[in-house]
Amino acid sequence: MRSFTNNSLMSLTAILCSFNFQSRSLRHAAAFAPTQVTRGITTSFSSFASHSQRASAYRSNIVRFMSTTEEVDPGKVDGTDLRVLKYPHPALRASNAEIEEDELKSGEISKLAKEMFLVMYATEGVGLAAPQVGINKRLMVYNESGDKTKWLQETVMVNPKIIEFSEAQDNETEGCLSFPGMNGEVVRSKWIKVEAQNLKGKTFKKKFKGWEARIFQHEYDHLDGVLYPDRLTEEGKEQVTPRLNELIDDFGEEGAL
Repeated sequence: MRSFTNNSLMSLTAILCSFNFQSRSLRHAAAFAPTQVTRGITTSFSSFASHSQRASAYRSNIVRFMSTTEEVDPGKVDGTDLRVLKYPHPALRASNAEIEEDELKSGEISKLAKEMFLVMYATEGVGLAAPQVGINKRLMVYNESGDKTKWLQETVMVNPKIIEFSEAQDNETEGCLSFPGMNGEVVRSKWIKVEAQNLKGKTFKKKFKGWEARIFQHEYDHLDGVLYPDRLTEEGKEQVTPRLNELIDDFGEEGAL
């Protein structure tokens, strides 16, 4: 676990967080590095006189991470044997198979999705791709609220694909539970249109914007064997190289990707 200096804190942005001005807790995606924050940061902006002022503060990045950040690795999770894999586990780079109709009918994928949600909530996250738990299938789950009691917001996406994306992009800091102890800035489209199947095999389309678009793109990368350090600038890659080498050493000689 590492602490951020005030200067490095200033570079982090609120897109990492699912933030609600009505005092929702700050959260990151399971794909993103969850953060422990001080009580003062997670409280509502009651000191601001109006919503517009709060929004202005948000846009100006007045919200800062004022404490040590760390990934939340729950280890063993009740109800499942799934675990979040760490870089450089080969499953993170392996090809991921399309899910077939008979797999959906058997209930196998429904059971897998339920267990993935268990892991996702245990990591205090909002999204998870199957390869991250060692299942090389094109499956991802998310709940933007990160609240397991809000199960109506749970979404399972089978064989998803991006069919359209915006030319407009933004650059925000991301982390990943598969890469503990590091993060970096990643450029992604501001909105995307997605086509996928639900657990009954029915095809649906959905447009994601802002926070949800970033979640989806990060998780979708996992389905293609793409990891967020791949998208860092050359400078960003140089900055995380020492940590990547440590992770490779921890995993073993076969780990370099």
